[in-house]
Amino acid sequence: MTLRTLLLVLAVLLLGGAIALGVLLNVDNEPPVDPRWAVQGSAEIPRGAVTVRFTGTSTLLFSDGETDWLVDGWFSRPGLLELALGSIEPDLAAIGRGLEANQITTLAAVIPVHSHYDHAMDAPEVAKRTGATLMGSESTANIGRGWGLPEAQIQVFENRVPVRIGKFVVTPIESRHFQFPDPKTREMALGNPEIREPLVPPVGAFDYRLGKAYVLLVEHPLGSFAVVGSAGYEKDGLQGVAADIVFLGIGGLGGQSADYRESFWRETVEMVGANTVIPIHYDSLTAPIEGPFKGASALQKLLFDGDEHTLPFLNGKAAETPGLTFLTLPRYQQVVLFAPE
Repeated sequence: MTLRTLLLVLAVLLLGGAIALGVLLNVDNEPPVDPRWAVQGSAEIPRGAVTVRFTGTSTLLFSDGETDWLVDGWFSRPGLLELALGSIEPDLAAIGRGLEANQITTLAAVIPVHSHYDHAMDAPEVAKRTGATLMGSESTANIGRGWGLPEAQIQVFENRVPVRIGKFVVTPIESRHFQFPDPKTREMALGNPEIREPLVPPVGAFDYRLGKAYVLLVEHPLGSFAVVGSAGYEKDGLQGVAADIVFLGIGGLGGQSADYRESFWRETVEMVGANTVIPIHYDSLTAPIEGPFKGASALQKLLFDGDEHTLPFLNGKAAETPGLTFLTLPRYQQVVLFAPE
């Protein structure tokens, strides 16, 4: 065998190994939620009811029949190689499919809970197509500016200052992102958190800096809810806040310590006195946004240190908390949260 042939064989083997490793790391697991919590779309929508549609991760469409607004609005799903080695940008076709599946034509607002790519990357394009105001931190505003969104469609939040969206009153409360167990990942994702100038994609995934991480307290004449987009918390940050429902971000929760999980629960669900918990941000960041929800890929498990503790923890809370209801939402179907009496 000549040297050239040997090198060619080695190159093929290395390439095959890399592809095989990529496939293995991108295999999706079962999501860390109990199938018994699943609900279907509401058969009838009473006039004036507050409803929600869930796309995946933390993308939630809220409506009361008069006003529609969106949390995150993330529909692109960059692949493993793009995330690890390349650059990413909004997938315009995926955004179109996501808006159509949610039956969205116009929106009053789109609000990323922080500025990482899996929350804020698509939001400016969603705002462009729907006429929405992009609301969030200065970092989120710079994502909008980099995409060419007019300043008239950008609103920077002030901490704990309520914003009225139709009959909804949304109060952004600065909080914390969960801490990645791996120090290098933690520094890349959470260190130097601000996007200080307009961000023009395509860029690396970690160029979408954290910005501010918010809990959104939402009050409506029919009821209240809080959107906790990340499994992080600020001690006593929700003191004095009340909400009937918590949309609870649980991605990465299983990789934290048992003490952390207890504190997170105490500082979110217990502190606001919720009677219903709806887990969010538990599904794969790379799986398509149609069909059944997939759990975290093997790569996500490596980054987040696994999620095998998440479901046992949540089931334990369900068992020890009388009167507390857990629900998981179907994809794209409209579910009534509060109905007029």
